[in-house]
Amino acid sequence: MTPGINRIKTWILIAAMGGAFVLLGGWIGGISRIGTSTGLMLGLAFALLFNLGAYWFSGSIAVKSTRSHPVTEQEQPELYKIVRELSAADGMPMPEVYVSDMQQPNAFATGRNPQNAKVAVTKGILAILDERELRAVLAHEMSHVKNRDILIGSIAATMGAAIVFLARIALFFGNDRNNGGLVAIMAWILAPISAAVIQMAVSRTREYQADESGAFLSKDPDALVSALRKLEVATKQVPPPRELSPAEAHLFVMNPLAGMRGRGFSGMFSTHPPTEQRIARLEQISLQLRGGTPFGRGTPS
Repeated sequence: MTPGINRIKTWILIAAMGGAFVLLGGWIGGISRIGTSTGLMLGLAFALLFNLGAYWFSGSIAVKSTRSHPVTEQEQPELYKIVRELSAADGMPMPEVYVSDMQQPNAFATGRNPQNAKVAVTKGILAILDERELRAVLAHEMSHVKNRDILIGSIAATMGAAIVFLARIALFFGNDRNNGGLVAIMAWILAPISAAVIQMAVSRTREYQADESGAFLSKDPDALVSALRKLEVATKQVPPPRELSPAEAHLFVMNPLAGMRGRGFSGMFSTHPPTEQRIARLEQISLQLRGGTPFGRGTPS
């Protein structure tokens, strides 16, 4: 998927969600004492504030919500070395480097463009991956940056959280007039589903593309296969922080909520392709790099 197409998808998503907020504001106004017109104006004001905030601050929101903090080259020399080499190899600016306090092994990239990108790894991933595997995972994340996935991914995470927030507002303002209370409860139930659909729509193809681009960037798809196998097991054994929202799950190289139970609707939707399918594609790329069977887009998906 080209950066230009991703930009178009981003603005379509922003416009669609802005319209949805306006309509929801009118609906809330209609079932409450504030009135439809006031609700529409409030919805429009929220949509404008949300879209501006999502565009400019989604990256910062993501690193704060994952308890990530910037690190210096003196603190993480090996991590900086890998990120700098990958950035130079792909002709990109050096992103900001973060480490999350999460003990679950994982990694993600965020920001509105390559010039404002942030790449984060968790303490858990630094503990279980060797240098080759870590390089392969970071090549995957740098590919998200190069493909300009990071803005739409960060905005989708913010939107998912906003949908749940708006549903709670609807529940608060709902009343018995015209079954408003019942509809508000339905909105509460359906909001996590809507959020998950947004994440799923923007996530799966991006992960396949980042796997492929990252494999060619690192020239070591076998290392990414090894890393994914380790992460598949570890993310199910080590729980993420309880405050991590399902709306943020798709930002990570591996779904951090994959092993969780009782987290509402988060278990009903997968934000990532099945790991075995990702591995099958990477094994085909490995054959291509070794001069074997060419990799085709029609391979397992």
